[in-house]
Amino acid sequence: MAALRLVPRPVIGIVQARMGSTRLPGKVLEPLAGKSMLAHILERMAACPLLDGLVVATTTLPEDDALVEESQRLGYPVYRGSSEDVLDRFYHAAKTFQARTIVRITADDPFKDPGLLTLMLRFWLETYPAWDYLSNTLEPTYPEGLDLEIFTFEALATAWKEAVHPADREHVTPYIWKRPHRFRLFSWKGPVNLAHLRWTVDYPEDLAFARAVYARLYPHTPLFTMEDILALLEAEPELARLPRRVPRNEGYLKSLGQEEGPHAAGN
Repeated sequence: MAALRLVPRPVIGIVQARMGSTRLPGKVLEPLAGKSMLAHILERMAACPLLDGLVVATTTLPEDDALVEESQRLGYPVYRGSSEDVLDRFYHAAKTFQARTIVRITADDPFKDPGLLTLMLRFWLETYPAWDYLSNTLEPTYPEGLDLEIFTFEALATAWKEAVHPADREHVTPYIWKRPHRFRLFSWKGPVNLAHLRWTVDYPEDLAFARAVYARLYPHTPLFTMEDILALLEAEPELARLPRRVPRNEGYLKSLGQEEGPHAAGN
């Protein structure tokens, strides 16, 4: 464990959130089992003992005032920045809170698993400085919605300085993971390939699924795990039909298509 002391501190989770989703506006504050989706994500990520802090990074738009109020009510600091250039917002949030190791957390994934984050962060810390970027999305084996990315402030700063493509500015990390010749990347894989499962919230159907799962699991197991959800779906297989069937990383693919046409390559 001595290696942990060599890691630049602090390790900060940055929750990327906004109210202005085009597919499901206001989803970040939609209620699940009596709390907002944002509250659940913060609660779950705060359970990771290796995080030194959590920050909500949102926009300066008036519509996000409610999100700021909710974050502050829950006791979490907020950084407000660009609504379009998310990479810029993310970089300045990290800089403001002096993050050295960063965990990127998206606010439309209410099933983020603190146990999984702990495993990934422990590996990151114990192998530091072997990697610039580590995630379970390079070669997906986890359900969409359990995505986690860990990277250095230096890698983020390089992307912020150099990225010019709109999709790279909107989605924060593509400039890093598309350049294995420049950044040292590690792909975290699960023991079983569950990449076909969709546990994120982009559409009303996805929200219905999240509410159904929370109604069944949260009251008696607030920090329920991926395994708990899988067991629930085995017991009630009809729940698995609720989420909408769409391509993984639909938002990123769409932003590529807007710039490069319908035949744009995905990740």
